[in-house]
Amino acid sequence: MRFVSFFKISGVVCFFLLTIYRIPLYADPLIHQNVQHDFPSLIDSIHFKKDIQFCGIKVPLENQDVKERLEKEMLLILWNRPQVILWIKRAAKFFPHVEHILKQQHLPLDLKYVPLIESALRPHAKSSKGAVGYWQFLRSTGRHYGLKINRRIDERRNIFKSTLAACRYLKVLKEQFGSYLLAMAAFNMGEYGLKAAIDAQKTHDFFSLYLPLQTQRYIFRAVCAKLILENQAFYGFHLKKSDLYPVFAFDRVNIYSDFQIPITLVANAADIPFKTIKDYNPELRGYYLDKGKTTILVPEGKANGFNLNFAAAYNQWKKTVKTRIHIVRKGESLTAIAKKYRLSLASLLKLNNLSLKKIIHPGDKLLIE
Repeated sequence: MRFVSFFKISGVVCFFLLTIYRIPLYADPLIHQNVQHDFPSLIDSIHFKKDIQFCGIKVPLENQDVKERLEKEMLLILWNRPQVILWIKRAAKFFPHVEHILKQQHLPLDLKYVPLIESALRPHAKSSKGAVGYWQFLRSTGRHYGLKINRRIDERRNIFKSTLAACRYLKVLKEQFGSYLLAMAAFNMGEYGLKAAIDAQKTHDFFSLYLPLQTQRYIFRAVCAKLILENQAFYGFHLKKSDLYPVFAFDRVNIYSDFQIPITLVANAADIPFKTIKDYNPELRGYYLDKGKTTILVPEGKANGFNLNFAAAYNQWKKTVKTRIHIVRKGESLTAIAKKYRLSLASLLKLNNLSLKKIIHPGDKLLIE
C-alpha cells in the first residue's frame, strides 16, 4: 500500500512541476518542446500584461487584492482543463443565439459569460438552492420575469426565453445599482442582500465591497472565462473548427390541440426520436404536451411536411384514445387508482407528470387515458 501511495503522490508532483515550471518528464527535447507549446505554464497564465475590461469597466489590477483574487480564479479554472474545453465547445453552439438577444436588448456582449459560469451552458443544471437552467433562475424570479414554470414546462431550460428573461432582470438591476458588475452581483446574491451591503459599507464600487465569498468570486470567474475564450491559444487551447459543436440550428413548428397529447405524436410527425424532441426542447417536462398552442423546435429541415403528418397522426390518435378526469377521494392511493382503471402505475405517473414521491390529496384531479 505504501508503494501505491508513493506512485500516486509522485504522479501528482510530476504533473505539478510540469505545469508550473515546465520541467520535462522526458529526455526527448522535441517532446518537451511540444508540451511547452500546447500546455503553457500556470505561472505564465497569470501574467496579465494588458488592461482588462468587463462590461466596459476596468479591472483594477494595480490593487493587489484584486490581482490576487483574479489570479486565484484563473488558476482554479485552468486546472480543470476538460471543463474549459467543454465551455469552448458549448459556447460555439449557443453563444451566437445569446449574443443576438443581448444585441437586441442593447446589453453588453460580455454578459454572455454569465450563463457559462452559472451552468456551463447546460439546460438541466440545478443548484442546491433550486436555481435551474442556463441562467440559474430561482422559480419565483423566473416567473416574475415572464418564464412559464409548471408541471409540464420549465422555460428556465429554454436558452432563448431564459436569456430574454435574464436581460429584463439585468436591466432592472443595472438601473437600480448603476453598473453591470453590481447588477451581476445582485443577480447572484439577490438585490436586497446587495443593497444592504452597499448601505452598510457606503460604497458602490464592486471591487471595494465585502460580499459573500461566492459573489466575490462570481465576477472574477466571468472575467477569467472571457480572457480564456478570447485568447484560447495563449492559454493552451488549440481547438479546430471541426472540434467545436455546431451552432444550434432548428426549425419551429406550431402545434394546437384541444387535448393533452403525447410528445411521441410530435416526434413521429417530424420523423425523429422522442429523445430528439426533448434535447431540442429541454423545457418540456414529462411525456405529454398541455392542450392549447405550443411551439416546438425540431432539427433543421424536419419541419418540411410536418403539418400534414401531424394532422393525420392527431386525427387517428383522437379516434383511438379517450381521456377522463378522476377526482381523488379520501384514502385513495396512486396504486389503487391505476389498478381501478387497469393502467400501469408508470403510465398513470407519466400521464400526470408525477413521481412516486408525490403525495396526492382529496380533490386532486388526475388524467386517465
